[in-house]
Formats: sequence, structure tokens, C-alpha cells
Amino acid sequence: MIAPKEILRDGKVAHYSVGAIIQKDGKYFLIDRAIPPLGFAGIAGHVDAAESVQEALVREVEEESGFKVTLHKLLFEEFLAWNWCSKGVEGHRWYLFECGVEGEVKQNYRETKSVGWYSKEQIQKLTLEPVWEYWFKKLAILL
Repeated sequence: MIAPKEILRDGKVAHYSVGAIIQKDGKYFLIDRAIPPLGFAGIAGHVDAAESVQEALVREVEEESGFKVTLHKLLFEEFLAWNWCSKGVEGHRWYLFECGVEGEVKQNYRETKSVGWYSKEQIQKLTLEPVWEYWFKKLAILL
């Protein structure tokens, strides 16, 4: 288990976040966020107190999509100092996973305007949440 935040050397607070890359048949599952930061994004969220990053991943995927995580592989663990959030912190330590899922989509209307499966070509034309633009470029999904 990890604490939901860390104090950086400069005294600033950073949160821990998890993100899920979910791909099926050459398309990626994305949400159009209804809560800032706005834009299309993979499923993501904060790690809660007394929760492992894996537990947070499973919880966030189910909360935002209705999917059950069947497998996960850590792709990146990285601190992003520029990644702000609605809770007022300026940085996040990210744990980005590739996930296998099962089940039917159950859209969370409180957190999302829409959900769907998008090809790489379609993703190029979307307005992405900044952190997801970063991840998709790093993964060569976005050119």
C-alpha cells in the first residue's frame, strides 16, 4: 500500500494516479471527461488511502466503464510535475497499465460525457486531456 500523496523536496504535494490503456480489435477505449481536466482520456484516477495501485486500477476501471479488469501490465511509472488536478496539486506520480477487460460498458454519467472505442486515426482528431496526449505520444498511438 502507498499513501495517496507524497511531499516533494520543494515542499509541494504530489498525488498518485493510475491510468488504463484498454485496447480491443485495434481500437482504444476512451472517455470524454465531464469533470476537469476536460478532454478525451483513458480511464484514470487517484489512488485512495490504504489502497495499492493495482486496487486503484481495478476500482477506477469499474467505476468509469463497468468493465472488470482480467489482467494488467505496468507500462510506466513516472512523475509528471506539470500534471495538475482538480484537487489543487501540481504533480502526479503516474502508474500507467495496459489492461485486459471483460463485461459490458456501463457509462458513468457523473464523470463522462461519452465513452467509446477509437482507432489511432480517430484519436489524432480528438481533443485529449493533456496527460493523455502525453501518454499517447509516448506510446506512439498519437503522432
